[in-house]
Amino acid sequence: MIDENSPYNADVMIGRPPQKEAPPFGQRLAAIRKEKGLTQKELAERLGVKREMVDYYERRAINPALEVVQSCAKVLKVPVSALVGDEQPLPAKAKSGPQSQLQRKFEQVKKLPRKQQEFVLQFLDTVIKNAEKA
Repeated sequence: MIDENSPYNADVMIGRPPQKEAPPFGQRLAAIRKEKGLTQKELAERLGVKREMVDYYERRAINPALEVVQSCAKVLKVPVSALVGDEQPLPAKAKSGPQSQLQRKFEQVKKLPRKQQEFVLQFLDTVIKNAEKA
């Protein structure tokens, strides 16, 4: 079983690579979710479903129920048309200018062994939780 908290799968579609391209709704949902900085697990928690359902919506849901589309739009704070409209998925916003110090540090963390990455993530989780309590 895949560990949902692993840094290696928290922000990617899990499972074997798809044999065909995801449907337009799924492409838009994944693009907007990533733009908002959410993992599949985080979106699932906000929607009140399992992470596997978000994976299904992103990879295979050809004609999702209106209730699902409306819930996703509400949670992601986008109009329903952004998920089902004719427009292409929203591209990730490119940041202009040099990388911030934090971004450079995260690039360095990516190069660390898995155990050290997990330690850094646990540390960050602790700091974030303490900041939310304050």
